[in-house]
Amino acid sequence: MIEDSQTGNLPEFVGTAIGDTVGIVIANLDENLRQELALAPQFKSIGMVSARIGGGTHAMAADAAVKATNAEIARIELCRDTKGGAGHGISVIFASADVTDSRKAVEIMLQELEDCFRNVYTCEAGHVEIHYTARASQALSKAFNAPEGKAFGITVGAPAAVGMLMADAAMKAGNVEMNKYASSTRGTAFTNEVIISFSGDAAAVKQSLSAARQAGLAVLRNMGHNPQPMTSRA
Repeated sequence: MIEDSQTGNLPEFVGTAIGDTVGIVIANLDENLRQELALAPQFKSIGMVSARIGGGTHAMAADAAVKATNAEIARIELCRDTKGGAGHGISVIFASADVTDSRKAVEIMLQELEDCFRNVYTCEAGHVEIHYTARASQALSKAFNAPEGKAFGITVGAPAAVGMLMADAAMKAGNVEMNKYASSTRGTAFTNEVIISFSGDAAAVKQSLSAARQAGLAVLRNMGHNPQPMTSRA
């Protein structure tokens, strides 16, 4: 039960994270909402993480969460946001039979975000993102067509010309297979980005990501900016 008070107990609230991210859990979701989400009958509980700034970062964090729990991904939705910037916001819904799994998935996702945002470089002109996992799982499969169990990478660049150069550099640098291409009017929420995802041998995926990062950062620097990671490395 939600209390309308700044200091009242709010058991549904799990926590917050970078990117104006909030995580909540609902132990017994209303039946009408369950039907709207098309949840399987055994899933009574959900955890939900929503952010004003995020996309690939949150999909990567959600992937780590489903690997570590019995929760499943019910839905991943990208929206036009970034608080007026060039990119996305995102919502991720976990579903589980036991509410403890939904809560644990939300907690893990929130914890993972700090590390994921280290791979996002921003400046006033745009941004560059690269993400890697050695073993893609359900979240990345739903959001970016990742083949589960394989090494997998994502590149994102804004404005879109930055992303296109990154995509070209990535595909030429390593022996990888493209899994998804998205642009302003194709596969995004009308963001000013080009996004690709790809899979392959771990070394090839890493090589492609490195080439994409170098290309994207070089363009933003040639635009007169100095993109910096959103979180510092330990």
